[in-house]
Amino acid sequence: MDWGMKNRMAQLIQSDGRCLFLPIDHGYFQGPTRRLEKPGETIEPLLSYCDALFVTRGVLRSSIDPGNARPIILRVSGGTSMVGKDLANEGITTSMEEAIRLNVAAVGISIFVGTDYEHESLLNLSKLVDEGEKYGIPVMAVTAVGKEMEKRDARYLALCCRIAAELGARVVKTYWCEDFEKVTGGCPVPVVMAGGPQVDTELEVFEFVSDGIKKGAVGVNLGRNVWQNDFPVAMIKALRAIIHENATPKEAQELFNSQKSGKQ
Repeated sequence: MDWGMKNRMAQLIQSDGRCLFLPIDHGYFQGPTRRLEKPGETIEPLLSYCDALFVTRGVLRSSIDPGNARPIILRVSGGTSMVGKDLANEGITTSMEEAIRLNVAAVGISIFVGTDYEHESLLNLSKLVDEGEKYGIPVMAVTAVGKEMEKRDARYLALCCRIAAELGARVVKTYWCEDFEKVTGGCPVPVVMAGGPQVDTELEVFEFVSDGIKKGAVGVNLGRNVWQNDFPVAMIKALRAIIHENATPKEAQELFNSQKSGKQ
């Protein structure tokens, strides 16, 4: 691995081998998502607690202070929306030259295994990896499932992650699921967790994050579980404690409670 690639990977995955990515790229297919209508204001109090931001070039330029930024994972796939026919019909929307201009640490692209657009999305990943390797920029593959949430099981996600790694992704983002060790165990590159199942309490989030870390994930890429929470700073501090300090879900809950009530 060349120095540039090693340096960018080190920006993303910290010296303890863990990471906390904060995605705010939801608008590329959802539009003005709840509590992300003004992304710069949403993330300003959260920036110092995340290890990297996952964001589109438009929001990066318009809403992120270049003098106070975290490492950037640039969303470079898109072309579909929630009101369109099929979320899986994505293409590459941002060039590697643009990623270099923006001085990003990595680029991210969705793949849609098992859909009508599987072939196209996997070739998009391959082409992006070719470009990334040329310039020392890692590619994070996102194992998207579109609107078909029932696909979030270990067998399917393990298949997606392994394929992404085989095609050259340096990092894979996937959903937490039951038997998560089957997903990480078959993927030879670092795995980060997106959201898990729909949950009603912070403790349930802490539990699936803790479980995923114990079963091989290097960290998380959680957005709505953080910035849609009524106490987003307390939430990201608690998640950071699990990821970087090996806190238990109960300890994370106690930290969350103390932070939201203003107790230190």
